[in-house]
Amino acid sequence: MVQAYCVKCKKKGQEMKDPKIVKTAKGGYMAKGSCPDCGTTMCAMMSKDNAEKAIKDGEAKKDF
Repeated sequence: MVQAYCVKCKKKGQEMKDPKIVKTAKGGYMAKGSCPDCGTTMCAMMSKDNAEKAIKDGEAKKDF
């Protein structure tokens, strides 16, 4: 699963709920989802390889 840091819960390595891979304005990749505990929006910057792997494995949806 795609993991990120939740700013509200202060928990490192939280697994995102319903992650979507989006492309940034500069061409990078970012996973956006919500925290399973508090529901806050979470974001994690990803490399192209990791983003494509997450989409291929079915861990995240493509949103670009």
